[in-house]
Amino acid sequence: MKASTPTADSNARMCLADDAVHVWHFPYARAQGRAPLLEILAHYLGGTAQEIRLVAGEHGRPGLAGASARALDFNWSHCVDHAAVVLAVGLAPGIDIERLDERANALRLAQRYFHPAEIASLAALPTAARSRAFLELWTAKEAVLKAMGRGLAFGLHRLQVSGGPSPRLVALEGEDPAAWQLHRPALDGAHVAALAWRGGQRKLIMCRVDANPSAAGQDSHPVAPY
Repeated sequence: MKASTPTADSNARMCLADDAVHVWHFPYARAQGRAPLLEILAHYLGGTAQEIRLVAGEHGRPGLAGASARALDFNWSHCVDHAAVVLAVGLAPGIDIERLDERANALRLAQRYFHPAEIASLAALPTAARSRAFLELWTAKEAVLKAMGRGLAFGLHRLQVSGGPSPRLVALEGEDPAAWQLHRPALDGAHVAALAWRGGQRKLIMCRVDANPSAAGQDSHPVAPY
C-alpha cells in the first residue's frame, strides 16, 4: 500500500475513490464529542454536520443511517488528546489510536487478554520496550475487531497479530487472515495507530483536521489531504 498526497480544494466536497482509503487525524478533546467526526462526514457527503444521522450496529459499531453495501463507510477512534477517522467505499474499515506512554502493567494485561504467542513475544522483550510493543499489538487487534463490527467482548485472544511498523494478521478465529489488510498509518511520535479491513489492497491517503481541542464544542475544520 502506498501513501498519496494529492492537492484538493478544501471548500469542495471531498471525493473518495473506490481504490482508496482516507485517514484523518487531529487533536481532540472529549468535550467535542462526535462534532469533528460529523464535520468530516459532511465534508464527503455534502450538507451540514447537523444533517448527518448515525446508527449503531449489532455490537455498537457506528454507521451511516440507510447506507448501502457500496456506500461510504467509516470508523473512528480517540484517546486522551488525539483522534483518527478512516473512510472507505465498499468495505468496512476499522481504526484504533492510543497515546504512547509507559504501561507498567503491559505484560500483565497481555497475559490476561492476548494470544499466547503475543504474550511470549512481549515477555521476550526488555522491559523498556514492552509499552510500545504492547500498544502496537493492542491497536492492531482493536482495528481488526472494529472492522469486523465487533468489540473487545469478542475476545482479544481469538486473533493473533504481529507488531512493529508493518503489522500482519496471523490468525483470526473463523476467518482467513490472508483476506485481511492490516497497516500502521504514520501519525506522530506521540501516538500509535492501526488500520484494518477485509479485502484487497488500497491506496492510503493521509489527511488532517485543524481544530482546537481546548475549546469545548468548537467546530473542526477539514482541510485538503497532505
